[in-house]
Amino acid sequence: MTESLELLQEKLGKPYQDLEFVLECFREVLIEAGEEELSRTIPFINNFDAEINQFFSTKHAQVYSITFQLLNMVEVNGAVQNRRIIENSKSMDKINGLWANNLKTMAEEGISPDKIAEHLGDIKVEPVLTAHPTEAKRWTVLEHHRQIYLLLVKRENSMYTKVEQQQIRKDIKLSIERLWRTGEIYLEKPDVESELRNILYYLSTVFPEVIPLLDNRLRQAWQAMGYDLELIQHSEHQPKISFGNWVGGDRDGHPFVTADVTRYTLYQLRLNAMLVIKKSLMDLIVKLSFTFSSNDACEEMAIRTEELMAELGDLGQQAYWRNKGEFFRQFTGLLLAKLPLSASGDESELDEKSYSYVDADDLVADLKILQRGLVEYGASAIAYSDVNNCIRIVETFGFHLAHLDIRQNSAFHDKAISQLLEAANENGRDYLSWTFEERHLFLNKELETNRPFTHPKVHLGDEAEKVVSALSAAAEHIDKYGTDAMGSLIVSMTRSVTDLLSVYLLARESGLTIQTEEGPACLLPVVPLFETIEDLTNSKSILKAFVEHPFTQRSLKLQKELSGQKRLTQQVMVGYSDSNKDGGIFTSQWKLYKTQHRLAELGKEMGVHIQFFHGKGGSISRGSGPTHWFLKALPYGSVDGNIRLTEQGETISQKYANKINATYNLELLMAGATAESLIDASKTTSSHELGNILDELSSDSRKAYEYLIHHPHFIPFFGEATPIDAIESSKIGSRPARRTGQRTLKDLRAIPWVFSWAQSRFNMTSWYGVGSSLEKLMEEKPTEFQKFKDAVKYDPFIRYVLTNVDTSLAATNEEIMTLYANLVSDEEVRETILNMFLNELRKTRAMLDTLIEVPMEKRRRNHFYSSMLRSKAMDHLHRSQVNLLKKWREEKADGKEEAEETLISLLLTINAIAGAMRNTG
Repeated sequence: MTESLELLQEKLGKPYQDLEFVLECFREVLIEAGEEELSRTIPFINNFDAEINQFFSTKHAQVYSITFQLLNMVEVNGAVQNRRIIENSKSMDKINGLWANNLKTMAEEGISPDKIAEHLGDIKVEPVLTAHPTEAKRWTVLEHHRQIYLLLVKRENSMYTKVEQQQIRKDIKLSIERLWRTGEIYLEKPDVESELRNILYYLSTVFPEVIPLLDNRLRQAWQAMGYDLELIQHSEHQPKISFGNWVGGDRDGHPFVTADVTRYTLYQLRLNAMLVIKKSLMDLIVKLSFTFSSNDACEEMAIRTEELMAELGDLGQQAYWRNKGEFFRQFTGLLLAKLPLSASGDESELDEKSYSYVDADDLVADLKILQRGLVEYGASAIAYSDVNNCIRIVETFGFHLAHLDIRQNSAFHDKAISQLLEAANENGRDYLSWTFEERHLFLNKELETNRPFTHPKVHLGDEAEKVVSALSAAAEHIDKYGTDAMGSLIVSMTRSVTDLLSVYLLARESGLTIQTEEGPACLLPVVPLFETIEDLTNSKSILKAFVEHPFTQRSLKLQKELSGQKRLTQQVMVGYSDSNKDGGIFTSQWKLYKTQHRLAELGKEMGVHIQFFHGKGGSISRGSGPTHWFLKALPYGSVDGNIRLTEQGETISQKYANKINATYNLELLMAGATAESLIDASKTTSSHELGNILDELSSDSRKAYEYLIHHPHFIPFFGEATPIDAIESSKIGSRPARRTGQRTLKDLRAIPWVFSWAQSRFNMTSWYGVGSSLEKLMEEKPTEFQKFKDAVKYDPFIRYVLTNVDTSLAATNEEIMTLYANLVSDEEVRETILNMFLNELRKTRAMLDTLIEVPMEKRRRNHFYSSMLRSKAMDHLHRSQVNLLKKWREEKADGKEEAEETLISLLLTINAIAGAMRNTG
C-alpha cells in the first residue's frame, strides 16, 4: 500500500479502507485472469514509479480507469454513510441544503409552518435529462458500476455473517471481472435510441423508487421540527417534482433527431409511464389485502365501482371478482384494468380502448376516492402512505413520464421560413436578407391569421421539411392525448424578438396553433435561450417585446388554461456554456445573475411569472456546483416557486445512478427551491449591494479572457496543446461536436471545448481572467477590494463563484499544462500562450489565497486529500496521453492504418482521465 493511501486512511478513515478492500479484490481478479504482472500496476496499493514510456499499454489505461471508477464509488458511498452518521448522532438539520436544514432556516426567518404548508403545493422543480456528448462511459459499463456500488452498500450491513460477507466479496469480484472484460469506450457512436434507453432507465426505474423516499424525508424533517403532520399529509400540500427530456426532441445541430425519432420517443415515454403506474397499482393491490365487503363501502366508492364495472364490461367483471371479499383490492383492480396496456409474452404495448384512461387526472381522481374510502374505513395511515405514494407517482409521471422539449437553432428556423415562402411562391430567398424591421412587420401581419402557407402535398426545402415534420409529430400527439407530454419549443441563439415570433409561424404551419375567441394562439410555450454575453445583455428588451405581443398574450392564456397553472407563465432558458466560452467564468456568472434579476423584475411589472430554465452542464465552467449553494446564489425573486435545470452527460450517472444518492440530490433541489422561494417572498426586492464592483470585475476579467482567445496564436495553441482533435474523433455521443461542421472556435460546441481543456489540466474555462481583474481592483481601488473581500464571508453569489473557481484551481496543474504545451510545434506560439496561462494562473491563485485566507487543506479537507491521492496516478495517464497524441497525429499525417488502433488507446486515456477528474465537459 502506498503512503498516499495510508495518509488518507489516517485523515479521512473508512472510505479509503473500503478503497483498499475493493482494489485488493481487483488485484485478485487480474491475477486469476492471468494478469499478475498487470496487477502490480494498480495505483494506490502498489508503489509504482517506473518510467511511463517503458510499459504503458491500453491494458494499463484500463486498469487506471477502473481504479478511478472504484475510487469514485467508495467516495460516494462514504458521503452517504457520513450523512447518516451526522443525522443519527447529531440532528437532521446539521446537513446543509436538505429539508430539515431548510425548515430550520425558514423558521429563523419567521416563516410559520402554516405558511410553509400553504405554499408547498405551489413549488415545482423539474430536472431535464439530456444526452449531450459528455458521458464518456458506455451504458453497459455504467450498469456494472451500479452493481458494484450496490454490493458496497450491502457490505455496510452489520447483520451479515462472516460467511455472507465472504459471498458479498465474491460477488464484488465477479462484478469487477465483468467490468474488466467489458470494452471501456464506444467504438461506434451511440444512436438516439440507445441514448433514450439510458434516459428511460432513470425515468422508469430509479425515479419512481425515489419519489416515496423524498416524501418520507419531508415528513421526517417536518416532524423533527415539531410541526403538525396533518398540514402536509395530502398530496396537494406537497411540493411537485416532474421530469423533462431532451433525447429525441433536441435537434439543435443534431441531424439524427428526425420526426420519426420524436414520434418513437413520445410513444416510449407514454408506454413506460403506463408501466410505472401499473407497477405502482399492483404494489397497492398487494398491500390492500383487507377483508372488507362492498356492502360496507362508503357511498362514493360504491357508486364509482358501479360506473367502472359498466365501463369495463367483461374485463371489469374479471378484475372485480379476482379478489372477492377484499373490496379495496377489487376497486384498485378496476383502476388497473382501465390502463391502456396490453401484454403479449414479456412485452407490453399501448392498447387504447374506449374505456381506457386517456388523462392521468382521471386516475388521480379515482385514487383519491379510494383514499377517502380508506379514511372512512379507519385506515388513515394506509390512506396517507400507500395510496398517497401511488397518487404521487401518477401526479409526478402522468401518462407521459417526462416532458419532451423540442429545441432548434434560430438560424435553422430562418432558413425554414425562407423555404416555406418559396413553396408558397412568395420569393422566400429575400427573407434571409431582410432587415429586422422588415421581418418584424411581415411576422406581425402573418400572425393575425391562422392560415398556413402550404399543404401536406407541397414539396418543401430541407430545413422547412425538418422543422414542419418535427412540429407536426408533436401536433399529432397533442391531438390524441393533449399537451401533457410536451415541454417547450426552445429557440437556441435567440438574438431578437423575431427569432421567437418565427416559431409561431412554423407552429401554425404544423398544426400547433388554434383559433381562440381572441385570435390565433400557440398550444406550446415558445422559449428563448439566451446563451452569449451579448444575448444576455439584450434579453430584457427581447423578452418585453415578445411577452407584450398579442400572439404571445393569447398563447400564455391558452397554455395557463391547458396546464392548470395559477398564473401566466413565460419560461426563459439561460445558457451557462456559451456565455462562459464567450466571456469567461466571472463575466458569464455575473451576466447570468443580472439577467435573471432584470427578467424576474420585468415579469412582475408585466404580470407574468418568469420561470427560469438553467442550461447547466457537468463542469464548473458550464454551471455545475453544489445544488444548494447554486440555489442560494441565484438573485432575489428568480426561483419564485418554479425552476427547471438540465442534467447532462456524466452528471446524470453521478447524481442518480443509485436511489440513495438520487434522493439526496433531488431533496437538495426541492428543499432549496422551497426555502429560496418563501424567504425571497418575505423580503423586499433589491439588486446586489456590490453590483458596481462586480460590474468592474466582470468587465476587466472579460478583457483579459478575450485578449487570450482572440490572440492570433491562441487557436494554433489550442489545436495542438489539447486533445481536442481526439475528442472530436471519439464516439461518446450521437451529436456532432460542431454545430455546422465549420472548424472555428465559434462553431465548436462548449462541451468539447471544456472537455479538452480539462483533459490537459489547463481548466482555463473556469478561472482565466479572474486573477487579473481582482489584482487590478486591489491595486487601484483598495477600499472596494476590501468590501469584496468582506463579502466573501457572507454573500452567497460571491462565495459560490469563488468556491467554484477555487475547486477548479485545485485541479489545475502547471507541470501537466507545460507537458501538453510541448506538443505545440511552433516555439513562438507555445511560449507566448503558455506564459499567458501561467502568469494568469499565478495571479488567480494569489488572489484567491488573499481573499479566502484559510488553506484548502482546512477549508475543503475531503476535496484536498482526494485530489492529492489522484494526482500521482494521473501523471502516468497524462504522460501516456501526450505520447499517444504525438504518435496518432504523426500516423494520421502519414496516412498509416495504425492510426485507428492508436486512437482507441488514446481514447482509453481520455476515458480514464475523465474518471479521475470526475467530469468531462
